[in-house]
Amino acid sequence: MENLKQQLKEQIISALNLDDLQPSDIQDDAPLFGEGLGLDSIDALELIMLLDKQYGIKIADPKEGKHIFASVSTMADYIMAHSAK
Repeated sequence: MENLKQQLKEQIISALNLDDLQPSDIQDDAPLFGEGLGLDSIDALELIMLLDKQYGIKIADPKEGKHIFASVSTMADYIMAHSAK
C-alpha cells in the first residue's frame, strides 16, 4: 500500500505538471482539492484519466470522484478495491 501511495504521488505530480512539488510534499491524508493541493475540476478530469490509463479503472459516476479523490489514501484504497490489473 505504501508503494502504491508513493507511485500515486509521482503520477499526480507528473500528470498535473506540479513540477515544483516532490512526492514527500504530499501527505497521504491531505486533501487534494481546496485547502490541500488546491486542485480544480480540470485536475479531476486528469485524475480520472490517470486511473483509467494506469490502473484500468473507469469511474462511471462522476459523483464518486469527490470521495475517491479526497486524498492519496482514498485513491489508493479505491485502486486496491477496483484495480483490473
